[in-house]
Amino acid sequence: MTSHLFSTIRDRNPDLARPFLETPDGRTMSYGELFEGAGRFANALRALGVQVGDRVAVQVEKSPEVVLLLLGCARAGAIFLPLNTAYTLAELEYFIGDAEPALFVCDGSKRDGIKALSDKLGVKAVETLNAGGAGSLTDLASRQSPEFDDATRGPDDLAAILYTSGTTGRSKGAMLSHGNLASNALTLVDYWHFTKDDVLLHALPTFHTHGLFTATNTILMSGASMIFAPKFDADEMLRLMPRATAMMGVPTFYVRLLQHPGLTRETTSHMRLFVSGSAPLLAETHRAFSERTGKAILERYGMTETNMNTSNPYDGERVPGTVGFPLPGVDLRVVDPETGAALATDEIGMIEVRGPNVFKGYWRNPEKTAAEFRADGFFITGDLGKIDPRGYVHIVGRGKDLIITGGYNVYPKEVESEIDAMDGVIESAVFGVAHPDFGEGVTAAVVLSPGATIDEKAITSALEARLARFKQPKRVIAVDELPRNTMGKVQKNVLREQYKGIYGG
Repeated sequence: MTSHLFSTIRDRNPDLARPFLETPDGRTMSYGELFEGAGRFANALRALGVQVGDRVAVQVEKSPEVVLLLLGCARAGAIFLPLNTAYTLAELEYFIGDAEPALFVCDGSKRDGIKALSDKLGVKAVETLNAGGAGSLTDLASRQSPEFDDATRGPDDLAAILYTSGTTGRSKGAMLSHGNLASNALTLVDYWHFTKDDVLLHALPTFHTHGLFTATNTILMSGASMIFAPKFDADEMLRLMPRATAMMGVPTFYVRLLQHPGLTRETTSHMRLFVSGSAPLLAETHRAFSERTGKAILERYGMTETNMNTSNPYDGERVPGTVGFPLPGVDLRVVDPETGAALATDEIGMIEVRGPNVFKGYWRNPEKTAAEFRADGFFITGDLGKIDPRGYVHIVGRGKDLIITGGYNVYPKEVESEIDAMDGVIESAVFGVAHPDFGEGVTAAVVLSPGATIDEKAITSALEARLARFKQPKRVIAVDELPRNTMGKVQKNVLREQYKGIYGG
Protein backbone atom coordinates (compact mmCIF):
# COMPACT_ATOMS: atom_id res chain seq x y z
CA MET A 1 0.00 0.00 0.00
CA THR A 2 1.07 3.58 -0.49
CA SER A 3 0.51 6.63 1.67
CA HIS A 4 1.54 9.13 -0.96
CA LEU A 5 3.37 11.85 0.99
CA PHE A 6 4.98 9.42 3.43
CA SER A 7 5.85 6.87 0.76
CA THR A 8 7.54 9.53 -1.33
CA ILE A 9 9.63 10.62 1.65
CA ARG A 10 10.53 7.05 2.65
CA ASP A 11 11.52 6.08 -0.89
CA ARG A 12 13.92 9.03 -1.04
CA ASN A 13 15.64 8.07 2.22
CA PRO A 14 16.97 4.50 2.05
CA ASP A 15 19.80 5.23 4.50
CA LEU A 16 17.95 4.84 7.79
CA ALA A 17 21.02 5.66 9.87
CA ARG A 18 21.27 9.19 8.49
CA PRO A 19 20.54 11.95 11.03
CA PHE A 20 17.21 13.71 10.51
CA LEU A 21 16.88 16.00 13.49
CA GLU A 22 18.62 17.28 16.58
CA THR A 23 17.44 19.68 19.24
CA PRO A 24 19.58 22.35 20.93
CA ASP A 25 19.48 20.34 24.16
CA GLY A 26 21.08 17.31 22.51
CA ARG A 27 18.21 15.07 21.46
CA THR A 28 18.75 13.31 18.12
CA MET A 29 16.60 11.34 15.68
CA SER A 30 17.65 9.32 12.64
CA TYR A 31 15.51 8.71 9.56
CA GLY A 32 14.97 5.15 10.75
CA GLU A 33 13.75 6.38 14.11
CA LEU A 34 11.54 8.92 12.33
CA PHE A 35 9.85 6.25 10.22
CA GLU A 36 9.39 3.90 13.18
CA GLY A 37 7.99 6.73 15.28
CA ALA A 38 5.55 7.62 12.51
CA GLY A 39 4.39 3.99 12.54
CA ARG A 40 3.85 4.06 16.30
CA PHE A 41 1.87 7.29 16.06
CA ALA A 42 -0.22 5.90 13.19
CA ASN A 43 -1.05 2.86 15.33
CA ALA A 44 -1.91 5.18 18.23
CA LEU A 45 -4.33 7.07 15.98
CA ARG A 46 -6.03 3.82 15.02
CA ALA A 47 -6.25 2.82 18.69
CA LEU A 48 -8.07 6.11 19.36
CA GLY A 49 -10.59 5.39 16.60
CA VAL A 50 -9.15 7.72 13.96
CA GLN A 51 -10.05 6.43 10.51
CA VAL A 52 -9.10 7.35 6.94
CA GLY A 53 -10.36 10.87 6.18
CA ASP A 54 -10.80 11.87 9.83
CA ARG A 55 -9.40 15.21 10.95
CA VAL A 56 -6.80 15.37 13.72
CA ALA A 57 -6.73 18.85 15.28
CA VAL A 58 -3.35 19.75 16.79
CA GLN A 59 -2.73 22.77 19.06
CA VAL A 60 0.63 22.08 20.66
CA GLU A 61 4.02 23.65 21.23
CA LYS A 62 6.85 22.72 18.89
CA SER A 63 8.56 19.37 19.46
CA PRO A 64 9.95 16.53 17.29
CA GLU A 65 6.78 14.60 18.11
CA VAL A 66 4.81 17.05 15.95
CA VAL A 67 6.68 15.70 12.91
CA LEU A 68 5.99 12.11 14.04
CA LEU A 69 2.31 12.96 14.36
CA LEU A 70 2.23 14.65 10.94
CA LEU A 71 3.73 11.59 9.26
CA GLY A 72 1.60 9.29 11.41
CA CYS A 73 -1.48 11.05 10.06
CA ALA A 74 -0.19 10.66 6.50
CA ARG A 75 0.34 6.93 7.06
CA ALA A 76 -3.08 6.49 8.66
CA GLY A 77 -4.84 8.49 5.95
CA ALA A 78 -5.96 11.08 8.48
CA ILE A 79 -6.03 14.82 7.79
CA PHE A 80 -3.60 16.92 9.85
CA LEU A 81 -5.18 20.13 11.17
CA PRO A 82 -2.64 22.44 12.89
CA LEU A 83 -3.96 25.30 15.01
CA ASN A 84 -2.07 28.33 16.27
CA THR A 85 -1.06 27.89 19.91
CA ALA A 86 -2.30 31.40 20.68
CA TYR A 87 -5.94 30.64 19.84
CA THR A 88 -8.30 31.04 22.79
CA LEU A 89 -11.14 28.66 23.67
CA ALA A 90 -13.58 31.14 22.14
CA GLU A 91 -11.69 30.94 18.85
CA LEU A 92 -11.22 27.15 19.01
CA GLU A 93 -14.96 26.59 19.25
CA TYR A 94 -15.36 27.72 15.65
CA PHE A 95 -12.54 25.52 14.30
CA ILE A 96 -13.75 22.42 16.13
CA GLY A 97 -17.33 23.00 15.02
CA ASP A 98 -16.30 23.53 11.41
CA ALA A 99 -13.73 20.75 11.01
CA GLU A 100 -15.37 18.19 13.31
CA PRO A 101 -12.09 16.46 14.24
CA ALA A 102 -12.11 12.89 15.56
CA LEU A 103 -9.16 13.74 17.82
CA PHE A 104 -7.89 16.93 19.44
CA VAL A 105 -4.24 16.97 20.55
CA CYS A 106 -3.35 19.77 22.96
CA ASP A 107 -0.83 20.88 25.54
CA GLY A 108 -1.46 19.28 28.91
CA SER A 109 -1.91 22.67 30.56
CA LYS A 110 -4.92 23.37 28.31
CA ARG A 111 -6.54 19.95 28.48
CA ASP A 112 -9.37 20.71 30.90
CA GLY A 113 -10.80 23.61 28.93
CA ILE A 114 -10.37 21.87 25.57
CA LYS A 115 -11.86 18.62 26.91
CA ALA A 116 -14.98 20.43 28.07
CA LEU A 117 -15.30 22.19 24.72
CA SER A 118 -14.61 18.98 22.78
CA ASP A 119 -17.21 17.04 24.77
CA LYS A 120 -19.77 19.74 23.97
CA LEU A 121 -18.95 19.57 20.26
CA GLY A 122 -18.74 15.79 19.97
CA VAL A 123 -15.00 15.21 19.57
CA LYS A 124 -14.32 11.54 20.31
CA ALA A 125 -10.93 11.86 21.94
CA VAL A 126 -8.61 14.48 23.50
CA GLU A 127 -4.94 13.63 24.09
CA THR A 128 -1.96 15.68 25.25
CA LEU A 129 1.42 16.47 23.73
CA ASN A 130 3.62 18.90 25.64
CA ALA A 131 6.51 21.15 24.61
CA GLY A 132 9.11 18.56 25.56
CA GLY A 133 7.35 15.88 23.52
CA ALA A 134 5.84 14.03 26.48
CA GLY A 135 2.11 13.53 26.98
CA SER A 136 -0.68 10.99 26.85
CA LEU A 137 -0.44 10.62 23.06
CA THR A 138 3.32 9.98 23.23
CA ASP A 139 2.74 7.45 26.01
CA LEU A 140 0.15 5.65 23.91
CA ALA A 141 2.41 5.70 20.84
CA SER A 142 5.34 4.29 22.82
CA ARG A 143 3.31 1.15 23.52
CA GLN A 144 2.50 0.58 19.83
CA SER A 145 4.32 -1.42 17.17
CA PRO A 146 6.47 0.54 14.71
CA GLU A 147 5.01 -1.59 11.90
CA PHE A 148 1.93 -0.13 10.25
CA ASP A 149 -0.06 -1.10 7.17
CA ASP A 150 -0.26 2.28 5.46
CA ALA A 151 -3.62 3.53 4.21
CA THR A 152 -3.82 3.81 0.46
CA ARG A 153 -3.59 7.50 -0.42
CA GLY A 154 -3.07 9.10 -3.81
CA PRO A 155 -1.95 12.56 -4.90
CA ASP A 156 -5.47 14.01 -4.79
CA ASP A 157 -6.36 12.71 -1.31
CA LEU A 158 -6.29 15.27 1.50
CA ALA A 159 -3.25 15.39 3.78
CA ALA A 160 -3.96 18.59 5.72
CA ILE A 161 -6.42 21.39 6.32
CA LEU A 162 -4.92 24.77 7.23
CA TYR A 163 -7.26 27.55 8.25
CA THR A 164 -6.63 30.82 6.49
CA SER A 165 -8.08 34.28 6.99
CA GLY A 166 -10.14 36.54 4.79
CA THR A 167 -11.15 40.13 5.42
CA THR A 168 -14.75 39.28 6.15
CA GLY A 169 -16.55 36.36 7.69
CA ARG A 170 -14.86 33.37 9.29
CA SER A 171 -11.59 31.59 8.65
CA LYS A 172 -11.70 29.06 5.83
CA GLY A 173 -10.09 25.63 5.83
CA ALA A 174 -7.71 25.28 2.87
CA MET A 175 -7.65 21.63 1.78
CA LEU A 176 -4.12 20.52 0.86
CA SER A 177 -3.57 17.17 -0.81
CA HIS A 178 -0.69 14.71 -0.61
CA GLY A 179 0.23 15.79 -4.13
CA ASN A 180 0.16 19.51 -3.24
CA LEU A 181 2.64 19.00 -0.40
CA ALA A 182 4.92 16.48 -2.09
CA SER A 183 5.20 18.31 -5.42
CA ASN A 184 6.00 21.65 -3.82
CA ALA A 185 8.66 20.19 -1.54
CA LEU A 186 10.32 18.35 -4.42
CA THR A 187 10.36 21.57 -6.47
CA LEU A 188 11.99 23.50 -3.61
CA VAL A 189 14.64 20.81 -3.10
CA ASP A 190 15.77 21.34 -6.69
CA TYR A 191 15.26 25.10 -6.89
CA TRP A 192 17.05 25.83 -3.62
CA HIS A 193 19.74 23.15 -4.17
CA PHE A 194 19.11 21.10 -1.02
CA THR A 195 21.11 17.89 -0.62
CA LYS A 196 21.60 15.30 2.12
CA ASP A 197 24.62 17.31 3.30
CA ASP A 198 22.49 20.31 4.31
CA VAL A 199 21.60 21.22 7.89
CA LEU A 200 18.66 23.59 8.26
CA LEU A 201 18.38 25.91 11.24
CA HIS A 202 14.66 25.49 11.98
CA ALA A 203 13.28 28.08 14.43
CA LEU A 204 9.82 28.49 12.88
CA PRO A 205 6.58 27.37 14.56
CA THR A 206 5.06 24.07 13.41
CA PHE A 207 1.43 25.21 13.27
CA HIS A 208 2.08 27.39 10.22
CA THR A 209 2.69 26.29 6.64
CA HIS A 210 6.18 27.87 6.60
CA GLY A 211 7.68 25.79 9.39
CA LEU A 212 5.43 22.77 8.99
CA PHE A 213 5.61 22.20 5.24
CA THR A 214 8.02 24.55 3.45
CA ALA A 215 10.88 23.90 5.88
CA THR A 216 10.21 20.39 7.20
CA ASN A 217 9.05 18.75 3.97
CA THR A 218 11.94 20.21 1.99
CA ILE A 219 14.36 18.63 4.45
CA LEU A 220 12.50 15.30 4.37
CA MET A 221 12.49 15.20 0.57
CA SER A 222 16.21 15.99 0.32
CA GLY A 223 17.38 13.60 3.05
CA ALA A 224 18.98 16.54 4.84
CA SER A 225 18.85 17.21 8.57
CA MET A 226 17.77 20.09 10.78
CA ILE A 227 18.47 21.70 14.11
CA PHE A 228 14.98 21.92 15.57
CA ALA A 229 14.95 24.95 17.87
CA PRO A 230 11.80 25.55 19.95
CA LYS A 231 11.65 29.23 18.98
CA PHE A 232 13.69 32.04 17.51
CA ASP A 233 16.26 33.64 19.78
CA ALA A 234 19.06 35.67 18.18
CA ASP A 235 21.70 34.59 20.72
CA GLU A 236 20.78 30.95 20.26
CA MET A 237 20.64 31.21 16.46
CA LEU A 238 24.15 32.62 16.29
CA ARG A 239 25.37 29.93 18.69
CA LEU A 240 23.89 27.17 16.52
CA MET A 241 24.63 28.71 13.13
CA PRO A 242 28.18 27.27 12.77
CA ARG A 243 26.60 23.79 12.55
CA ALA A 244 24.06 24.78 9.88
CA THR A 245 24.15 25.47 6.14
CA ALA A 246 20.74 27.11 5.67
CA MET A 247 18.03 28.99 7.54
CA MET A 248 14.41 29.77 6.74
CA GLY A 249 12.74 32.62 8.59
CA VAL A 250 10.24 35.44 8.61
CA PRO A 251 11.43 39.05 8.20
CA THR A 252 11.37 39.55 11.98
CA PHE A 253 14.18 36.96 12.30
CA TYR A 254 16.45 38.99 10.07
CA VAL A 255 15.60 42.27 11.78
CA ARG A 256 16.52 40.68 15.12
CA LEU A 257 19.78 39.25 13.75
CA LEU A 258 20.75 42.65 12.36
CA GLN A 259 20.30 44.10 15.85
CA HIS A 260 22.82 41.56 17.21
CA PRO A 261 26.52 42.52 17.20
CA GLY A 262 27.44 38.88 16.62
CA LEU A 263 26.10 38.89 13.06
CA THR A 264 29.20 39.22 10.87
CA ARG A 265 30.67 37.90 7.65
CA GLU A 266 32.69 35.44 9.71
CA THR A 267 29.75 33.97 11.61
CA THR A 268 27.74 33.46 8.40
CA SER A 269 30.59 32.49 6.06
CA HIS A 270 29.66 28.77 5.93
CA MET A 271 25.93 29.43 5.37
CA ARG A 272 24.86 28.89 1.77
CA LEU A 273 21.24 30.04 2.02
CA PHE A 274 19.03 32.42 3.99
CA VAL A 275 15.34 32.33 2.96
CA SER A 276 12.66 34.81 4.02
CA GLY A 277 8.90 34.55 3.64
CA SER A 278 5.43 34.73 5.23
CA ALA A 279 5.50 38.55 5.17
CA PRO A 280 7.13 41.21 2.98
CA LEU A 281 10.84 41.69 3.59
CA LEU A 282 11.72 45.37 3.56
CA ALA A 283 14.26 46.20 0.87
CA GLU A 284 16.33 48.06 3.48
CA THR A 285 16.51 44.87 5.61
CA HIS A 286 17.68 42.94 2.54
CA ARG A 287 20.39 45.49 1.80
CA ALA A 288 21.53 45.83 5.42
CA PHE A 289 21.87 42.05 5.75
CA SER A 290 23.92 41.87 2.54
CA GLU A 291 26.21 44.63 3.75
CA ARG A 292 26.77 42.95 7.13
CA THR A 293 27.20 39.36 5.94
CA GLY A 294 27.91 39.36 2.24
CA LYS A 295 24.86 37.08 1.85
CA ALA A 296 21.74 38.01 -0.14
CA ILE A 297 18.53 36.83 1.51
CA LEU A 298 16.37 34.81 -0.87
CA GLU A 299 12.79 36.07 -0.70
CA ARG A 300 9.91 33.99 -1.99
CA TYR A 301 6.12 34.18 -2.14
CA GLY A 302 3.65 31.61 -0.95
CA MET A 303 0.23 31.26 0.61
CA THR A 304 -1.54 28.84 2.90
CA GLU A 305 -3.64 27.77 -0.11
CA THR A 306 -0.75 27.25 -2.50
CA ASN A 307 2.48 26.54 -0.63
CA MET A 308 5.25 28.31 -2.56
CA ASN A 309 4.49 30.06 -5.87
CA THR A 310 7.61 32.10 -6.68
CA SER A 311 11.20 32.50 -5.58
CA ASN A 312 14.15 34.70 -6.24
CA PRO A 313 16.80 32.65 -8.02
CA TYR A 314 19.38 30.52 -6.25
CA ASP A 315 21.90 31.40 -8.97
CA GLY A 316 21.30 34.92 -10.19
CA GLU A 317 20.32 38.28 -8.79
CA ARG A 318 18.06 38.30 -5.75
CA VAL A 319 16.35 41.63 -6.19
CA PRO A 320 15.28 43.41 -2.98
CA GLY A 321 11.58 44.12 -2.87
CA THR A 322 10.66 41.34 -5.31
CA VAL A 323 9.65 37.72 -4.86
CA GLY A 324 11.45 36.45 -7.94
CA PHE A 325 10.09 34.15 -10.64
CA PRO A 326 7.29 31.58 -10.77
CA LEU A 327 8.61 28.19 -9.63
CA PRO A 328 8.89 25.39 -12.21
CA GLY A 329 5.44 23.98 -12.87
CA VAL A 330 3.65 27.06 -11.53
CA ASP A 331 1.78 29.34 -13.93
CA LEU A 332 1.41 32.93 -12.73
CA ARG A 333 -0.36 35.82 -14.37
CA VAL A 334 -1.45 39.38 -13.51
CA VAL A 335 -4.95 40.28 -14.58
CA ASP A 336 -7.50 43.06 -14.35
CA PRO A 337 -9.37 42.29 -11.11
CA GLU A 338 -12.75 43.09 -12.67
CA THR A 339 -12.52 41.51 -16.11
CA GLY A 340 -9.84 38.86 -15.64
CA ALA A 341 -8.06 40.12 -18.77
CA ALA A 342 -4.27 39.64 -18.76
CA LEU A 343 -2.26 42.82 -18.14
CA ALA A 344 0.95 43.97 -19.77
CA THR A 345 4.40 44.09 -18.17
CA ASP A 346 4.66 46.49 -15.22
CA GLU A 347 0.88 46.90 -14.99
CA ILE A 348 -0.53 46.32 -11.50
CA GLY A 349 -3.38 43.87 -11.13
CA MET A 350 -4.55 40.71 -9.40
CA ILE A 351 -2.07 37.85 -9.13
CA GLU A 352 -3.47 34.46 -10.14
CA VAL A 353 -1.66 31.11 -9.99
CA ARG A 354 -2.15 27.57 -11.25
CA GLY A 355 -0.11 24.43 -10.63
CA PRO A 356 0.25 21.17 -8.69
CA ASN A 357 0.88 23.21 -5.53
CA VAL A 358 -2.56 24.87 -5.56
CA PHE A 359 -5.04 23.56 -2.98
CA LYS A 360 -8.22 21.59 -3.67
CA GLY A 361 -10.60 24.22 -2.31
CA TYR A 362 -12.09 25.37 0.97
CA TRP A 363 -13.39 22.81 3.46
CA ARG A 364 -17.18 22.49 3.25
CA ASN A 365 -17.40 25.77 1.35
CA PRO A 366 -18.05 25.03 -2.34
CA GLU A 367 -19.44 28.53 -2.98
CA LYS A 368 -16.25 30.23 -1.79
CA THR A 369 -14.14 27.68 -3.67
CA ALA A 370 -16.01 28.37 -6.90
CA ALA A 371 -15.66 32.12 -6.40
CA GLU A 372 -11.88 31.96 -5.97
CA PHE A 373 -11.05 29.90 -9.07
CA ARG A 374 -11.25 30.92 -12.73
CA ALA A 375 -12.78 28.54 -15.25
CA ASP A 376 -9.29 27.63 -16.53
CA GLY A 377 -8.10 26.55 -13.07
CA PHE A 378 -6.26 29.69 -11.96
CA PHE A 379 -6.61 30.58 -8.27
CA ILE A 380 -7.32 34.25 -7.50
CA THR A 381 -4.81 35.04 -4.74
CA GLY A 382 -6.23 38.35 -3.54
CA ASP A 383 -2.73 39.85 -3.82
CA LEU A 384 -2.03 42.78 -6.10
CA GLY A 385 1.22 42.79 -8.02
CA LYS A 386 3.06 43.17 -11.28
CA ILE A 387 5.70 41.46 -13.38
CA ASP A 388 8.61 43.69 -14.35
CA PRO A 389 10.43 43.58 -17.72
CA ARG A 390 12.99 41.09 -16.35
CA GLY A 391 10.25 38.72 -15.23
CA TYR A 392 10.52 39.37 -11.49
CA VAL A 393 7.22 39.33 -9.62
CA HIS A 394 6.45 42.26 -7.29
CA ILE A 395 3.77 42.14 -4.60
CA VAL A 396 2.44 45.67 -4.17
CA GLY A 397 -0.51 45.17 -1.87
CA ARG A 398 -3.66 43.22 -1.27
CA GLY A 399 -6.97 43.50 -2.98
CA LYS A 400 -8.55 43.06 0.42
CA ASP A 401 -7.54 44.51 3.75
CA LEU A 402 -5.91 41.37 5.11
CA ILE A 403 -3.17 42.16 7.65
CA ILE A 404 -0.02 40.03 7.79
CA THR A 405 1.80 40.52 11.08
CA GLY A 406 4.86 38.47 11.95
CA GLY A 407 3.88 36.02 9.21
CA TYR A 408 0.35 35.44 10.55
CA ASN A 409 -2.85 36.49 8.84
CA VAL A 410 -5.33 38.70 10.68
CA TYR A 411 -8.67 39.68 9.20
CA PRO A 412 -9.89 43.03 10.50
CA LYS A 413 -13.57 42.10 10.75
CA GLU A 414 -12.92 39.65 13.60
CA VAL A 415 -11.04 42.25 15.66
CA GLU A 416 -13.56 44.97 14.84
CA SER A 417 -16.45 42.77 16.01
CA GLU A 418 -14.82 42.32 19.41
CA ILE A 419 -14.08 46.05 19.83
CA ASP A 420 -17.52 47.16 18.59
CA ALA A 421 -19.20 44.98 21.22
CA MET A 422 -17.58 46.95 24.07
CA ASP A 423 -19.54 49.52 26.08
CA GLY A 424 -18.62 53.04 25.04
CA VAL A 425 -17.55 52.10 21.50
CA ILE A 426 -19.63 53.32 18.55
CA GLU A 427 -17.54 51.77 15.78
CA SER A 428 -14.01 50.77 14.88
CA ALA A 429 -11.76 50.18 11.88
CA VAL A 430 -8.81 47.79 12.09
CA PHE A 431 -5.97 48.06 9.59
CA GLY A 432 -2.31 47.24 9.11
CA VAL A 433 0.48 49.79 9.39
CA ALA A 434 4.12 49.18 8.46
CA HIS A 435 6.03 47.87 11.48
CA PRO A 436 9.84 47.47 11.59
CA ASP A 437 9.70 44.07 13.33
CA PHE A 438 6.42 42.47 12.28
CA GLY A 439 5.97 43.71 8.73
CA GLU A 440 2.60 45.13 9.71
CA GLY A 441 1.23 46.09 13.11
CA VAL A 442 -2.47 45.54 13.83
CA THR A 443 -3.89 49.02 14.50
CA ALA A 444 -7.40 50.13 15.49
CA ALA A 445 -9.13 53.48 15.04
CA VAL A 446 -12.08 53.75 17.41
CA VAL A 447 -15.01 56.19 17.62
CA LEU A 448 -16.19 56.49 21.24
CA SER A 449 -19.58 57.47 22.64
CA PRO A 450 -19.77 60.97 24.15
CA GLY A 451 -18.55 60.81 27.74
CA ALA A 452 -17.23 57.25 27.36
CA THR A 453 -14.60 56.33 29.95
CA ILE A 454 -13.09 53.44 27.99
CA ASP A 455 -9.57 54.09 26.71
CA GLU A 456 -6.74 52.37 24.82
CA LYS A 457 -5.58 50.34 27.82
CA ALA A 458 -9.09 49.17 28.66
CA ILE A 459 -9.72 48.04 25.08
CA THR A 460 -6.42 46.16 24.75
CA SER A 461 -6.92 44.55 28.16
CA ALA A 462 -10.41 43.36 27.25
CA LEU A 463 -9.13 41.79 24.01
CA GLU A 464 -6.47 39.71 25.76
CA ALA A 465 -8.96 36.98 26.71
CA ARG A 466 -10.84 37.14 23.41
CA LEU A 467 -8.18 37.10 20.71
CA ALA A 468 -4.84 35.43 20.06
CA ARG A 469 -2.00 37.78 20.88
CA PHE A 470 -0.95 38.29 17.26
CA LYS A 471 -4.47 39.59 16.47
CA GLN A 472 -4.52 42.13 19.29
CA PRO A 473 -3.97 45.76 18.20
CA LYS A 474 -0.58 47.17 19.05
CA ARG A 475 -2.17 50.63 19.15
CA VAL A 476 -5.77 51.81 19.60
CA ILE A 477 -6.40 55.39 18.48
CA ALA A 478 -9.48 57.38 19.43
CA VAL A 479 -10.89 59.37 16.49
CA ASP A 480 -13.89 61.66 16.07
CA GLU A 481 -15.07 59.83 12.96
CA LEU A 482 -13.85 57.26 10.45
CA PRO A 483 -12.97 58.47 6.93
CA ARG A 484 -15.55 57.33 4.36
CA ASN A 485 -16.04 57.56 0.62
CA THR A 486 -19.24 58.81 -1.04
CA MET A 487 -20.75 55.33 -0.74
CA GLY A 488 -20.15 55.30 3.00
CA LYS A 489 -17.38 52.71 2.88
CA VAL A 490 -14.62 53.20 5.44
CA GLN A 491 -11.42 54.21 3.65
CA LYS A 492 -8.76 52.15 5.35
CA ASN A 493 -6.20 53.37 2.84
CA VAL A 494 -6.66 56.86 4.35
CA LEU A 495 -6.13 55.50 7.85
CA ARG A 496 -3.01 53.59 6.76
CA GLU A 497 -1.57 56.75 5.25
CA GLN A 498 -2.52 58.91 8.24
CA TYR A 499 -0.85 56.62 10.78
CA LYS A 500 1.95 55.20 8.64
CA GLY A 501 4.67 56.43 10.99
CA ILE A 502 3.07 55.34 14.25
CA TYR A 503 5.55 52.47 14.77
CA GLY A 504 8.55 54.38 13.50
CA GLY A 505 8.74 52.19 10.38
